[in-house]
Amino acid sequence: MLNKGLRDQESIRIDNVLKTLHSLVFVPKKAFDQDQIEGALKDFGLNIESLISITPNDLIVLLDRLHLDWNQKEQFADFLVGFSKENQFDFAEKAISIYNHIQTESKTFSFGIFNKIASAKANL
Repeated sequence: MLNKGLRDQESIRIDNVLKTLHSLVFVPKKAFDQDQIEGALKDFGLNIESLISITPNDLIVLLDRLHLDWNQKEQFADFLVGFSKENQFDFAEKAISIYNHIQTESKTFSFGIFNKIASAKANL
């Protein structure tokens, strides 16, 4: 378990990586750079190829191991949905698994996440 100072630093680092990923995906069509996304994913020990091949459950385990909190996991799932919309990749199933994990494990029901699950399922 991380002490409070290290946990805060780790949380700030994770937030910065997630902001980078979101800024690279949520831009006008096809304007994002796949190499920059690869670089940001590297901070999570991932790349696009490993993201394609990892199972949804293994991805959740990895996110847990990286100490992402519920909000950060939701942001990562949002990134997966956004990246899927603008690319040839389909990470909707992985995003839905993360959203479901958040709903069940956080023991807090969120209508926002419920709506994101419904939206992601509609785009499958």
